Amino acid sequence: MTIAVIDYGMGNLHSVAKALEHVTDENVIITRDARCIHGATRLVLPGQGAIRDCMGELERTELRGLVEDVIRRQGKPLLGICVGQQMLLEHSEESGGVTCLGAFKGEVKRFPDGMRDHNNARLKVPHMGWNLVDQHGEHPLWNGIDCHEHFYFVHSYYVDAAEKTEVFGTTRYGHINAHVAIGHQSSFAVQFHPEKSSRAGLRLLENFVTWSP
Repeated sequence: MTIAVIDYGMGNLHSVAKALEHVTDENVIITRDARCIHGATRLVLPGQGAIRDCMGELERTELRGLVEDVIRRQGKPLLGICVGQQMLLEHSEESGGVTCLGAFKGEVKRFPDGMRDHNNARLKVPHMGWNLVDQHGEHPLWNGIDCHEHFYFVHSYYVDAAEKTEVFGTTRYGHINAHVAIGHQSSFAVQFHPEKSSRAGLRLLENFVTWSP
């Protein structure tokens, strides 16, 4: 069996692949070859940087249609990471507005300036570092992970999912309750970086490679 990390030119491809190799004996490949992606048993969609660039590269490498087909028709497990999560929404406010893949209903919004924490200290944007993730509902990818666990984040934009039943994890930053883990059928996506999140992140990846939706 093969796990394909989709290479459209953006994201921590090698870091994600190394983390997956650490938790499984399955074959892990980084690829943009359509045959390899179609033939893989499960897929990872990473992302890093500006979402307009990520969507542009997905178009340029002619992988957008393939990713949409995998999500909507094939039903094989797919994990979106960081901007890879944001790309699965309908629309992002970033770069003046970007149309995304639409696998999940909802929008990607920017953290507002001037937010403060409970001690009235100003919060920085991007939101960077470790933060608590509250789990909502049960999902196989949460198996063995404490329901109030810390994960590592780097982001200025956050997901606001329209279907609250698809929200499986939230993080509080200022007054914003960001939807940092969403899932629907065979797709699951997280804003945090599991490959940088120590034991909990590796356990989530391990759960993904054994997940049978």
